[in-house]
Amino acid sequence: MQGYVPGEQSRDPGIVKLNTNENPYPPSPMVAKSLQAISIEELRLYPNPTALKLRQRIAAVHGCDVDNVFVGNGSDEVLALCTRAFVEDTGSIGFFNPSYSLYPVLALIRDVPVRPVELSAGFSWQMPRGYNTSLFFLTNPNAPTGMLHDKATVSRFCRQMPGVVVIDEAYVDFASAHCMDLAMKRSNVLVVRTLSKAYSLAGLRVGYTIGAKPLIAALFKLKDSYNTDTIAQHLALAALSDLRHMRANVRQIKNTRIRLAGLLAERDVFVYPSETNFFWVRPPVVSARVFYESLRNRLIMVRYFDGPRTRDFVRITIGTDQQVDKLINAIDELELARAPSACGSRTGNRKGNL
Repeated sequence: MQGYVPGEQSRDPGIVKLNTNENPYPPSPMVAKSLQAISIEELRLYPNPTALKLRQRIAAVHGCDVDNVFVGNGSDEVLALCTRAFVEDTGSIGFFNPSYSLYPVLALIRDVPVRPVELSAGFSWQMPRGYNTSLFFLTNPNAPTGMLHDKATVSRFCRQMPGVVVIDEAYVDFASAHCMDLAMKRSNVLVVRTLSKAYSLAGLRVGYTIGAKPLIAALFKLKDSYNTDTIAQHLALAALSDLRHMRANVRQIKNTRIRLAGLLAERDVFVYPSETNFFWVRPPVVSARVFYESLRNRLIMVRYFDGPRTRDFVRITIGTDQQVDKLINAIDELELARAPSACGSRTGNRKGNL
């Protein structure tokens, strides 16, 4: 089998890194204070095996009971545990295509059939009649497209699905709607969140899920003995105790999202509507691969996914305004798109709704 291939990681300070959807702004100052306050003596001991204090804080944030919360070593661990907890050997795993490329890898590891649901040419969602599967990963907003699926449609699907629906909301803090209430109401729904994106803690590896107590209890049965370490529990608790800082960072990213969408559309780059911290775009002049490689040669990294559904597009993380300026200047200098007209826009441009 082929394993999951993450986005290229470069530590070159000269790189404009817009390929892995990391937050360009630092986490809450409370995180730094919490790190400084950790005693080296504390590392001699095992961490709390259930991340109890962190789960209590998450329960308070979302208005649920602590027994409705499970914390994982990144949301990826939560997703992997779901494939073990809710899929029999005779079962199957479903997901959208295109979507998060880890899902089919998890199904291969579990050695069960996959039941992908093809999105339309415009990446909208239409379920085939009679569809069912043991476990369905429903990414909302979707990745790599950035599009938010209608909540009423999601709710209807969850009602009709006999299996477990995992709503992966990795990017939901940048979106206009969420489905957390479905996890509170329905016995077959889990909502998964991460601290990697909005909370600027991709290097910490903390994710969590909320859902019905029997589903949460099943994950606890299967997890590693101490799946989240002491430092991660402390720092995640600090981040979740400063929601104001996270929301300020999100507002800045959303403002830059509006600006970048306009700049790309002026150059006839087709921008799909995004409710995330990235854009899914189709270049107008060169192929997506040439677009990606040309920018990479200029030390600007965006993400290219080769494949029948994705090879015509690139994914661009929304960075700082300074990074956006460098990106746009490179696009213009390399002539990777059509130059904007003197009035600053071109007739007939289509810009995604934001």
